[in-house]
Amino acid sequence: MLKIAVFPGSFDPFTKGHENVISRALPLFDKILIAIGHNSEKRSFFSLEKRLAMIGKLYQDEPRIEVTFYEGLTVDYCRQVKAQYLLRGLRTAADFEYERAIAQINRKMNPEVETVFILAVPEFTPVNSTIIREILKYGGDASQFLPDKMIIGD
Repeated sequence: MLKIAVFPGSFDPFTKGHENVISRALPLFDKILIAIGHNSEKRSFFSLEKRLAMIGKLYQDEPRIEVTFYEGLTVDYCRQVKAQYLLRGLRTAADFEYERAIAQINRKMNPEVETVFILAVPEFTPVNSTIIREILKYGGDASQFLPDKMIIGD
């Protein structure tokens, strides 16, 4: 059986931190689905189509990575795509507490899905999409926080 992981998030935008989690997780899984989820709490900066295109282009030469979109509960999406793992990156202790609670609830809802946490490397600890969106919103240069192959302007 293939080891399939779902890496869910809004990825608005996809950062070097996200890229680092994927690169470190790739040896652990046969397939990783980067799944852009609809979050009713967040207002998107980039359209869904733009995020799918930007991330898809970044991983176009990696057949083990697929970029997708889903609505609803992440554990239901995992069941739908037959994923046994949820992949999450942790930057801070606050991230851990938040993600731990979600992982425990997800496990109750779907015990066949295991959450796997990857700790951020120190240089990416302060990088988060909210801050990067603000830089972009006000015309700042956020390129040092975005994957080298990521093209924002297209």
